[in-house]
Amino acid sequence: MQSQVFVFRVILTIISQLVIGLSSFQAQDLKIEPSFWWDGMKNSELELLIYGNDIGDTEVAVQSTNAKLLKVTRAMNPNYLFVLLDIQSDGILEMTIGDQKVSYDIFPKDTMAKGASGLDASDLIYLIFPDRFANGDPSNDRIERMQDQSLDRGAMFDRHGGDLQGVMDHLDYLESLGVTALWLNPVWESNQPEESYHGYAPTNLYEIDARLGTNDEYKELVDLCHDRGIKVIKDIVYNHWGDQHWIYKDLPDSSWVNFWPEFTRTTYRAPTLLDPHVAASDRKRMTDGWFDHHMPDLNQRNPHLANYLIQHSVWWVAHFGVDAFRIDTYAYPDQLFMKDLAERMSLEFPGFFCFGETWVHGTPVQAWFTDESGVHRAWESGLQSVTDFQLHYAINKVMDENDGWTEGAARLYYLFAKDVIYKDPNSLVTFLDNHDLSRVRSILKEDERKLQVALGLLYTARGIPQIYYGTEVGLKNYADPDGKVRQDFPGGWSEDSLNYFESENREGLEKRIFDYTAGLGQYRKANPDLFKGDMTQFVPVNGVYFFIREGGGKQLLVVVNPGNVDRNFQFSSAGSEFKGNQIKEILNPKGGSPEKSLSLSPFSIRFFEITQQ
Repeated sequence: MQSQVFVFRVILTIISQLVIGLSSFQAQDLKIEPSFWWDGMKNSELELLIYGNDIGDTEVAVQSTNAKLLKVTRAMNPNYLFVLLDIQSDGILEMTIGDQKVSYDIFPKDTMAKGASGLDASDLIYLIFPDRFANGDPSNDRIERMQDQSLDRGAMFDRHGGDLQGVMDHLDYLESLGVTALWLNPVWESNQPEESYHGYAPTNLYEIDARLGTNDEYKELVDLCHDRGIKVIKDIVYNHWGDQHWIYKDLPDSSWVNFWPEFTRTTYRAPTLLDPHVAASDRKRMTDGWFDHHMPDLNQRNPHLANYLIQHSVWWVAHFGVDAFRIDTYAYPDQLFMKDLAERMSLEFPGFFCFGETWVHGTPVQAWFTDESGVHRAWESGLQSVTDFQLHYAINKVMDENDGWTEGAARLYYLFAKDVIYKDPNSLVTFLDNHDLSRVRSILKEDERKLQVALGLLYTARGIPQIYYGTEVGLKNYADPDGKVRQDFPGGWSEDSLNYFESENREGLEKRIFDYTAGLGQYRKANPDLFKGDMTQFVPVNGVYFFIREGGGKQLLVVVNPGNVDRNFQFSSAGSEFKGNQIKEILNPKGGSPEKSLSLSPFSIRFFEITQQ
């Protein structure tokens, strides 16, 4: 039905042009994306998407010498033109579209924002849901032109008013936690009629959602973070848009979206992409099925859509200076497109870091999406990292089971032994909870001892740790539904009775968990080479799991009792690996130098720094 509509429109347009001629094209405000560009890109080609009423049959000419016109493509929908240019130099590009003169800015490459520094294993990521963190500017809580006018902090799927200014107001708090990288859930426009607060159904890829702030404010946030040594991660989606996206509402042609005769939801079964026995119909439903009714599934095999998505990604880095991408629903788009995207980002911004959300089960499935040589696939993805759900699962299980050959302490050992499949397991992004998952404190049945073990493992084991806002003060809730774990941070609103941003308001468990988390974060920040270095693990002894991190001229011995009984640990168990003779306990109020053996209480973790005296 969709394609029939387009054919009908094209026929009408051809007839009308025959009757009234090309001169009927009237001057109008054209929409051009990207709205500006830069000279000096490694790939000098730029394809402009130009949108205007019935511009499809008009002629295009380039008058300036700073760009060469390579090709004009006319879509089935007469409201679009795709103009392919080769950028020769910076300056004002003058074009004629029909009878209309259009000026387009091409800036010098040295005006690009500074950033694109990537991530490494010394970083600590802090994840914020912007609408739920802090309301720094109440004047933008409602915007008249936006469809979703909800504003109710008591309703989990309504907007609550958090914004970019609220994040900027609390950068000191992030620094106190030792944070070196900030990940915000999507901040681009999401002009959906309901549940627009989460941002995962974008409606404009080039604009910050007005209820969060402006493009200028986002640039200010990035610059302020960089001034403090904090990197910025953009949460980005290639699989789908919101059904209110301006392009979806008037598609260039029906091949931009994977349409079905009737609504068909994806199976969410990522193994169909690598399963050697897969049914083709299962794979197609996984990749082309819709994530939800209001999220049209994009067909990245369409070359113009692919260009549009890749160019907007380059634009965000060049314009704002973001340092990394977290790619939502990474398994669902066309994987060859994802490869092309990764290659283009690495070409333009060497060292840029992308990590994909791979909510999957099993190390081989997870590793398949990374740029690995140890898994069977026809190409390398070019992706630097993925979210390590396997460690998330293991930490959640290890303290809730009896010791066994593969259970208890051995579960951690076997998990890390599987790192053989990765080229660089230290680049995996590790986590305990996030915006889609139950809060780790609730998962661990609100046992403070287990929470400290989980946080200790997260911060010291291999990988790039990510902590979800509020975990550091013991926020809790189960993700059923997910809105429950997207609660407001206490103190982010002027009317809040509790303010956990201020140290004097944190008491009891909230203070203990904050101090512990901040201590771990500051230790990581003070010892970056230690956490970029090697991890050596040992076969568990009497239910005790232990490993050594090494780098920067020191070692860190981490000893874990994940069980519910007292256990003893002999330092001689790791003696041959020690490269120093001075052992001092850290992140412990008592501290001091330990004896030959160590008594471990149930559900406990201890940290020992080893140096040469």
